[in-house]
Amino acid sequence: MKNSPIYLISFLLLLSCAPKEKEAEILSSTGPEINQNNAAMPDSVLRHVVLFGFKATSSPQDIDRIVADFQALPSKISEIKGFEWGVNSSPEGLNQGLTHAFTVTFHSNADRDTYIPHPAHQEFVGLLGPHLDKVTVLDYWTKE
Repeated sequence: MKNSPIYLISFLLLLSCAPKEKEAEILSSTGPEINQNNAAMPDSVLRHVVLFGFKATSSPQDIDRIVADFQALPSKISEIKGFEWGVNSSPEGLNQGLTHAFTVTFHSNADRDTYIPHPAHQEFVGLLGPHLDKVTVLDYWTKE
């Protein structure tokens, strides 16, 4: 019985080092993935990728305001299921003047089609106009 604590500690250490693949397999077998709103995640989502290049006359404050207004759209448009953004950091120099990338996620074409003419989105587009030098938009359905 003197060795019981050692066996217990050894067992717990071994358990903590077990591969996480099994844990992921167990979790995935419990049903569809659930997002933060407790809604089932579809197997594939529609990504709306938007790339901006700003005019040289746009100040850092102008750009910050545009980013903040874009970030606010998910709280105004329920069809948006995900949003992320970032600034180009590629060392390749192939961005062709595009500096800011935004990804808006939808669960259906209908959600995206509601977003485009939505008054909050159109107001945002109006704010952008005077500051955009270049814009590229690409939509795709995710695949694994």
